[in-house]
Amino acid sequence: MSLRINDIAPDFQADTTQGTIRFHEWIGDGWAILFSHPKDFTPVCTTELGYMARLAPEFAQRNCKVIGLSVDPVDSHLKWEKDIEETQGHAVNYPMIGDPDLAIAKLYDMLAAEEAGTSEGRTAATNQTVRSVFVVGPDKKIKLNLTYPMTTGRNFHEILRVLDSMQLTAQHKVATPVNWQDGEEVIIVPAVSDAEAKEKYPAGWRTVKPYLRYVAQPGKE
Repeated sequence: MSLRINDIAPDFQADTTQGTIRFHEWIGDGWAILFSHPKDFTPVCTTELGYMARLAPEFAQRNCKVIGLSVDPVDSHLKWEKDIEETQGHAVNYPMIGDPDLAIAKLYDMLAAEEAGTSEGRTAATNQTVRSVFVVGPDKKIKLNLTYPMTTGRNFHEILRVLDSMQLTAQHKVATPVNWQDGEEVIIVPAVSDAEAKEKYPAGWRTVKPYLRYVAQPGKE
């Protein structure tokens, strides 16, 4: 059964490039991003992991840990890290999970349920569904789930943007409009009455329609 937003992220124990972890325990009381890639020593994945290493401090500022996964073993990851640093200019600074028995990939529905065996002999093409992103909140629930095609590198700035939105909307009764960026106006959700909004936003807001009210981002007024 596929995972949905607000499902509890399945817990697991795994070997990583930074030691053995228990996923929920590793997350702690913050946020986490689990992102997977089809195969070590492949071109698109190399660019992605290098760029994520560049952005890892941005996620850390948001109390969000980052962890990668592929169905290759840990020793393969460790060898590949050298190529990533050499070609992308950033050393991998987050753990990468080795999943050679496909257990976690199947647990998170990254591979078809009927896939069996191990990663030995598998190609990037047979692993093509394994380019997923899961954002997990402090409550260990899935907040975002994205799966990209094998040939398309992910936009990690977009994932940062969505993380900013989710953290903001978790604290305030607002939503973020199309193409929103941190610091821009947000939308007062319809569940908040005008009377309640007057208490929350004494400086006022602009009304386009009764259900579409824009207000300065809380904390950025």
